[in-house]
Amino acid sequence: MNANAFRHFYNYHFAENRTVWSHVTLLTYEQFTQAVDYSRGSVRDQIVHLIDAEDMWFSELRGVEPSEPIPSADFDDRDTIRAHWDKIEQNSRTYLAELQDDMLFAKPIKEPKEDQSLVVWQVLLHVANHGTDHRAQLLRVLHDLGVKTVSQDYIFYVYDNP
Repeated sequence: MNANAFRHFYNYHFAENRTVWSHVTLLTYEQFTQAVDYSRGSVRDQIVHLIDAEDMWFSELRGVEPSEPIPSADFDDRDTIRAHWDKIEQNSRTYLAELQDDMLFAKPIKEPKEDQSLVVWQVLLHVANHGTDHRAQLLRVLHDLGVKTVSQDYIFYVYDNP
């Protein structure tokens, strides 16, 4: 386990987030906000949750306050959401660019108390795994809404990005 492996895996994570987003742009506003009786709700709410969770965890690793959550909107706010997601991704990339092997075993989280025993590599694996989980949920909803999606299997990313 080393910092370069995490940078590589997060490049996959960010690429898959963008692929899912490309599918989301094909939805009507009604489909984007349609209630879904599973997990976090609508496609919009799932994506906002995915963004907020990544921001929260990386902010804890960096020792800074997370961004303000994206509030609910009564209009098509995909441009705002994408801009916010880009900012969160850039913050994550900045952290990962500075990540060194010896940092993977540090315990930088001060609050909340339940997270103080987590080491960096555990948090990084959790965030990536959380993203995979929610992307899979989103891909299913997108499929049900008639959008042709593609696999998010890591190995296909590896084949294309040796």
